[in-house]
Amino acid sequence: MATTSKKSSQTTKAAKGDSKSKKKPAAKSSATGEKSVSATKTTQKATSGKKPAAANSTSKKTSTRSRRSSITKAGTAKSAAKTKTSRSRTRKLRYKKGQEIVYPLQGVGQIKSIEERVFRSTKLLYYIIYLEVSDMTIMVPVDKADELGIRPIVDKRQANKALKLISEEYEPVPTDWKARYQNNLDLLKKGSVLDIATVVRALYHRSRIKELPILERKLYDSALKLLVDEISFSLQKGKEEVEELVLSKMEVN
Repeated sequence: MATTSKKSSQTTKAAKGDSKSKKKPAAKSSATGEKSVSATKTTQKATSGKKPAAANSTSKKTSTRSRRSSITKAGTAKSAAKTKTSRSRTRKLRYKKGQEIVYPLQGVGQIKSIEERVFRSTKLLYYIIYLEVSDMTIMVPVDKADELGIRPIVDKRQANKALKLISEEYEPVPTDWKARYQNNLDLLKKGSVLDIATVVRALYHRSRIKELPILERKLYDSALKLLVDEISFSLQKGKEEVEELVLSKMEVN
């Protein structure tokens, strides 16, 4: 009987030991679960913490790119504006350095240079023109050249046409010298070689009828000089030779 009780007590202890040993793994698994949960939370926190940084980095890159793009566009716009300005200036330059031109009432001149000057806080291009007749240098804005009547020297065909005109019969002129003077002055202001030839012819024949008043005489001398200068440049002949040619053609009538 005693032996049986000892065995049963040993069996009971063994059962208790088994039950204890079985419970320990459960505790470990619980701890492992807690660790995995905490690790998952840590990973999620780390992941969630990294996302804003990536977003900020992306936004910074985007803003930098947009700034660079805006700077590039602004630079392109400026360069395009400069190109347009230079093109417009190039279009307006009808005459070049060294070219002979005609300035109404002033005669033949030569463009010595084309320079940019400041006028009323604005940069403007000017033709710097030397007038041989008056030994004077003038500045003419490029944009105003046509308005002021500046034009190229006529070709040989137009020069010969002017010589033919002065040899033709002249039309009667007003007897009132003041009206006559104003009409001829208006023709000279127009500045064409044919208008100048018309004035020379009219005043020359008027002077053969009656001596011209002082103002008309000066106007005739000025018109004759303008005509001779331009035709001499056009035909590439000496001024004295051209003047003799002009007078000889008018004396026919």
